[in-house]
Formats: sequence, C-alpha cells, structure tokens
Amino acid sequence: MPRSSRSSQKASLTKRVPVRPAPAVFDSASAWEGLAMNVGDPVIVYLQLPKEKVWGLLVSLGTAGIVVRCIDLAAFDDWMRQEARGDEPYLGLSTVFYPMNRVERMERDQTVGPVISYSDKFEREVRRTVRQVIGLDEP
Repeated sequence: MPRSSRSSQKASLTKRVPVRPAPAVFDSASAWEGLAMNVGDPVIVYLQLPKEKVWGLLVSLGTAGIVVRCIDLAAFDDWMRQEARGDEPYLGLSTVFYPMNRVERMERDQTVGPVISYSDKFEREVRRTVRQVIGLDEP
C-alpha cells in the first residue's frame, strides 16, 4: 500500500467525532440520600426458606439482618379492610427480625406511574396513614 493512502487512512481514523453530552446524573449527595432506604420507610421484603413476602415499615437494617414492623403480604388487604371498617384488631403489624440469609430482596413500597403502592392504597381506603394507625404520627 502506498504511503499516501496509509496516511489518509490514518487521518480518517483520528477525525474528531462529535460527542453527545453525558446523561444527567445526581450531582449532590442529598439527591442520592433521597434514594436510600431509611428507617420508617414502607418496604416489601421477599424472603426465602420458606418463601414469604411481607409488607411493613423498616425499623433497622444491618449486616446480621433486618427488623421490620410488618404483616404477611397475603393478609395486607384483610388488615386494611379491618382498619377501614373500624373492626376489632384481629390483624396487625408485628415487629420481626429476619436474618440476612433469609432475605432475598427488599424494595421500597412506592407508587410508580399507574402502579399504586400498598401504603398509598391503605391511606386511600382507610383515610389515615399506616403511621397514624400504628400510633407513630398524630391523626
């Protein structure tokens, strides 16, 4: 290959290509803190051995495990209807420790688009927040 064609080929490889701006990222630490799971946040915990799903408020999160004030997800709707009717409290939240080897995953219970969170559904049906019902906030 002649020398001139090599240099033109090399020049074409080194041409500057316009670079798209990077997507927006969180610049401040406070923005990232807003994404963290904090004590008191409503969460859904997926457990293994045996398989269970619980909904509740996060009490603590550590390397040994998590503590959640929770109810089995299958009983959540019954508990919500009980509170909406003002019935005697047969169902309620229990404070439970789950060791980390049982925790498959934990996600924050939050409304995303048309999918309504359990805590928002509870507030809509009962007309009080979960925190008000269990006595953490004033009615």
